Amino acid sequence: MTELARPGKIIAIHLNYVSRADQRGRRPVAPSYFFKPASSLAGTDGVVERPAGTELLAFEGEIALIIGAPARRVAVEQAWAHVASITAANDLGLYDLRANDKGSNVRSKGGDGYTPLGPELIDASRVDPAALRVRAWVNGELAQDDTTAGLLFPLPQLVADLSQHFTLETGDVILTGTPAGSSVIVPGDVVEIEVDAPDAEGAPSSGRLRTTVIQGQVPFDPALGSLPGVDDLQRAEAWGSRALAGLPPEEGSKNAASSPAHPTLSDPSSEGQGEVGLSDELRSKLMAAPTAGLSSQLRKRGLHSCFIDGLSANLPGAKIVGTAKTLRFVPAREDLFKSHGGGYNAQKRAFDAVGEGEIIVIEARGDASTGTLGDILALRAKTRGAAGVVTDGGVRDYDAVAEIGLPVFSQGAHPSVLGRRHVPWEFDVTIGCGGATVQPGDVIVGDGDGVIVIPVGLAEEVADAALAQEDEDAWIAEQVAAGHPVDGLFPMNAEWRARYDARPGARG
Repeated sequence: MTELARPGKIIAIHLNYVSRADQRGRRPVAPSYFFKPASSLAGTDGVVERPAGTELLAFEGEIALIIGAPARRVAVEQAWAHVASITAANDLGLYDLRANDKGSNVRSKGGDGYTPLGPELIDASRVDPAALRVRAWVNGELAQDDTTAGLLFPLPQLVADLSQHFTLETGDVILTGTPAGSSVIVPGDVVEIEVDAPDAEGAPSSGRLRTTVIQGQVPFDPALGSLPGVDDLQRAEAWGSRALAGLPPEEGSKNAASSPAHPTLSDPSSEGQGEVGLSDELRSKLMAAPTAGLSSQLRKRGLHSCFIDGLSANLPGAKIVGTAKTLRFVPAREDLFKSHGGGYNAQKRAFDAVGEGEIIVIEARGDASTGTLGDILALRAKTRGAAGVVTDGGVRDYDAVAEIGLPVFSQGAHPSVLGRRHVPWEFDVTIGCGGATVQPGDVIVGDGDGVIVIPVGLAEEVADAALAQEDEDAWIAEQVAAGHPVDGLFPMNAEWRARYDARPGARG
């Protein structure tokens, strides 16, 4: 490890990645900063305490700039020349104390060991500040993956901006923000951060900055100051979403669970998700009713655009019933895939947030020339209790997905990985799938005849009518089998209707 001199100042920016800003639902018009004490500095392969009586310690993988030549009122064009080196940083924070610090982050971000840096320094003159990458792993699982192409405020701008207000001195450190994927860590977790320049000559890297979380034993003294405290807002922001914090969606929120967070840190409760308006009794009715009968009843009620066309099941004879959890892909574009395709993207978040009995419905614009899920995501959905997946695109690992036992209705198999045709963009929004509009919470029914969409408010009525029609059709079939002609019987005229109503066991 390269030894770092103790900095005079550590300056950090609150929000700087598009992915993180979208997660928080706000985009600042200018950079906003806070200071961290030099005593928070820590090296690689160290430990950090989660203080006694707290629950929301979160990691943030960041690129750290180390100032080489003093900078005072420098222009953006000259700013990068004042940066000697870059390295990896973990801007650890304790959300239990954040509310009391009103954005200053003095205690929530200033704890001993809350700023690990290292292990190696990258010569800033060798790299393009717009082509750096930062990644984070928790217990070996990738949690963050983003590049400086996705910054709101470029790195040279931060140096120039800060130099307007005070002198940046040799050895000062600037923490440049964290992308989406930051989340809560608990004692025993191991976090690793790496910064590199994959397109530069030699692909220089900081190596992995490793920090292990341990449990602190000393509580805060109530006689000295405010104590830790958390609410649902702090839990949601620390974990990355209400869903991953185990909280139900906020009333009226269309995308309460869509913020990024690390997928392996918790197995969030499905409370408040899935099967809205779909009781066990209604589910049983819909399982018994064929899609052909259900679609007929929808047409009688003026709904003609209820079909998700062109799909077939990966499991012969599969029947799915559930409420829709929607996922939307947009056409592939290289810059957008860099900002939205890697790390804990919308596709992964949707599969992590799916509730028991829900069906993931994917808008892939009818493009069958690429996969929209594979065996790992199918296994995650199966583990979460999903009722199935519907996609108007393709499926990779097709045979493996079938072996998992998750019913998937798709256009068939395709071996390509994500990024060839699609960018995972958002979930829990209104989408178009196979020619049908699907809203979160719509009832989805699929069988050998295809897949249909039923507005949840009509599901009970349509199911009852379809089952009644099934009884009627079964009786008509018996009459045809007995030799009666279909004329007047199918559909029934008044004479045959009277016979049907008078049959043994008919309800009066």
